[in-house]
Amino acid sequence: MGKRIIPRRRGRGHRYKAPDNRFKGEARHPRSKSSNGKVVELMHDPGRTAPIAKVEDQDGTYTMIAHDGMHLGQEVSTGHGADIDTGNTAYLGSIPEGTKIYNVEMKPGDGGKLARAAGEAATVISHGKLTIVRLPSKAQKTLDNMCRATVGSVAGSGRGEKPIAKAGKNFHRTRSRPKIWPKVRGVAMNAVDHPHGSGRKQTVGVQSTVSRNAPPGRKVGNIAAKRTGGKR
Repeated sequence: MGKRIIPRRRGRGHRYKAPDNRFKGEARHPRSKSSNGKVVELMHDPGRTAPIAKVEDQDGTYTMIAHDGMHLGQEVSTGHGADIDTGNTAYLGSIPEGTKIYNVEMKPGDGGKLARAAGEAATVISHGKLTIVRLPSKAQKTLDNMCRATVGSVAGSGRGEKPIAKAGKNFHRTRSRPKIWPKVRGVAMNAVDHPHGSGRKQTVGVQSTVSRNAPPGRKVGNIAAKRTGGKR
C-alpha cells in the first residue's frame, strides 16, 4: 500500500502539536462562581490569533480572551450578578436572545471552548430547558443554561486583511500552531508516498472522486462526492 498519507499520519509526534511554551496563559473563565476584576494588561499571544487580557480580581489574576474594544483599567464581572455588558461573563440562561457572545462553554465549568478565534462571535438564538446558540460556522448548538460565555466579539477581526507578504512570516505563523507548512501536492510525490504520485506529468491520472468504501490507501480527494464541477 505504500506509505500512509498525511491525514492518516496526523496525531503522532511533535510535528502535529502546538508548542506549549508559546501560549501566554490558559485564557479561560475564572474558576470562582462570581468575581469582579480589572484589566491590568493586554498581551499578544503567539499561540493564538486573538490577544489576551490579564485580569486582577479578589482571588488573584487570570487571563481571558480580549474582546473588541477592551482597554486597560476596564472592569469586568463574572457570575450571576454580572450585568449583560461587553466584556462581562454570564450564564447562557441569563443572556438575552440575539446577544453576541464568545468563549462559550460546552459543559458547565470547562472554561470555554467555542468561538475563541480572532473576530469570531456566536449568537444566542433561544432559551428553554436548554439554550440554542448559533456558532460562527452558522451551525446551531444546544447547550446547558449553566454554561458561561463572555458578552461581545473577539478582538483582532482584521487579521486576515494584512497580507503575509513573505514565506518567513508564514513559517513562524504556522510553527506556533499544529499546522504543517509548506504542503506538498500529492501529484508532486512518488507513487509510494501518495495515491496521486508518479507519472511523467503532474496530473491526478485517476478519478478525484472516490467511494466512501474505498480502502485507506486510496481514500483521497473528493470522498463520496455527489457531484463535481460547477453547476450548469
